[in-house]
Amino acid sequence: QVQVVESGGGLVQAGGSLRLSCVSSSLTFDDYTMAWFRQAPGKGRERVSCNFRTGRTLYADSVKDRFTISRDNAKNTLYLQMNSLEPDDTAMYYCAASVYGYCGDSTDFGYWGQGTQVTVSS
Repeated sequence: QVQVVESGGGLVQAGGSLRLSCVSSSLTFDDYTMAWFRQAPGKGRERVSCNFRTGRTLYADSVKDRFTISRDNAKNTLYLQMNSLEPDDTAMYYCAASVYGYCGDSTDFGYWGQGTQVTVSS
């Protein structure tokens, strides 16, 4: 069974920072397009950022210049550094892997973690 595990969420005040991590013992992240999604209560799942195998990255406009996605292939770990957090960033954050070479929507990502909760207080 494929396992993807996120960590690093928590409660932080507005303006603070968190770093999320994602690991897997069964997927080799270097073989996949990786992404972070988030879902706030009552809202749909939103793609936050993508990291391609080439190293190219994409960001949602709402997090550009505040969040940084990166991967360490030697550690088989995906990261999301989140700075200048805002209350609107409050959501469950999910790590996802796709076999496709493009950054699609959630249906294009076949492997998901259980999520890690990020709560930003004002």
